[in-house]
Amino acid sequence: MSDTPQGIRINKFLSEAGFCSRRKADELIAAGVVTINGRVPEMGTKVLPEDQVAVNGKIVVAKEKPVYLAFHKPVGIVCTTDTRVEKNNVIDYINYPTRIFPIGRLDKPSEGLLLLTNDGDIVNKILRSNNNHGKEYQVKVNRPVTQQFIKRMENGIPILGTVTKKCHVKKTGSHDFEIVLTQGLNRQIRRMCEYLGYQVVQLKRTRIINIPLDVPVGKYRELTQQELTDLQTILKSSKKTYSRNK
Repeated sequence: MSDTPQGIRINKFLSEAGFCSRRKADELIAAGVVTINGRVPEMGTKVLPEDQVAVNGKIVVAKEKPVYLAFHKPVGIVCTTDTRVEKNNVIDYINYPTRIFPIGRLDKPSEGLLLLTNDGDIVNKILRSNNNHGKEYQVKVNRPVTQQFIKRMENGIPILGTVTKKCHVKKTGSHDFEIVLTQGLNRQIRRMCEYLGYQVVQLKRTRIINIPLDVPVGKYRELTQQELTDLQTILKSSKKTYSRNK
């Protein structure tokens, strides 16, 4: 195996896989008990994703690196991991090199912030509505927004056999308002508006907990270390029980 610019050094691979420290890995390599694709490598040889690493004949499996993405979902993209069902699905659209899945949903006619990850634990914590994690939306409707409309939206609307939780709603234009939800019933904002005789013209999610929407439509970025640290702090007391979200 050649030492190419791709891949990671064999001692780092063994360390990140949780097998041993880098120093111990160097000792094992020097002792000739480490192999890459059945061959004893030189010190500093790099491991590619398709390579098979073994120590004393036992295969070492690399740990999957945690992935946390903030994606600006365009209108028309479906939040599903079943690529056989929907052609315009988020997984095919992003085409990320490793397996990821969306945290919750954002319906097809809506755009805005969608988080994607391979970390199932954080998914469960964020999705559980009882944890009261705020999600912010900007909404445009087909009729003038009145104070009565704002008050009704804030105090709860009967939909889907329940009454929505109280929430923060702020008028931002003649036909526009901002709303922060702590639950995620199916098509919740659209159903709430329809109950009051309004139709949603545009809907954009601009924040999930502490993560803002700050990338162009159709683009994504990795969450920063500070965002992850803050998010973990917020989620620290959250329950892990799964609950379906919007």
